[in-house]
Amino acid sequence: MDIILKKDVENLGLEFDTVSVKPGYARNFLLPQGLALLATPKNKADLAATLEARKDVEAKLVAAANAIVEQLKKTNITIATKVGSGDKLFGSINNANLSEELSKVGVQVDKKYIKIPGNNIKRTGKFSAIIRLHREVEYNYEFEVVSDAPPVVEAPKPVAKPKAVEPTEETPAEEA
Repeated sequence: MDIILKKDVENLGLEFDTVSVKPGYARNFLLPQGLALLATPKNKADLAATLEARKDVEAKLVAAANAIVEQLKKTNITIATKVGSGDKLFGSINNANLSEELSKVGVQVDKKYIKIPGNNIKRTGKFSAIIRLHREVEYNYEFEVVSDAPPVVEAPKPVAKPKAVEPTEETPAEEA
């Protein structure tokens, strides 16, 4: 079922997006809550007229979104967290954690605009998230998840000395 969103809906889309959802989700949640309209030909025409009237406002929103993308290109985020055996995290990293880390470096991105494939990260390594700031502005942001524990440096193990070979009947002893 195609609908037009009247407000931003997390994990679905932004205001004025036309999206396809299951009929039950639309009938039982989105339409009664006032979050969406059915995508009828009349509503689609109204949407086109509204977007045409908002062209100046949309241009400013796109410019602001592009400015944030430029900030994102200049930042590198490394999220340090507790790690167990085999690079497995205690807990997980999600879009709220990434939003929090970005705000620490001065880039304000709301968590509802961040989409991490699989929703959660449960291992260390390099990952990417899709940051959708506007219908027309989307950025694939790369970041890294590492252990917060200091690296363990093991002392070198002593090298075992070769054992002395005692002469036997098979090996003749050296005569002095």
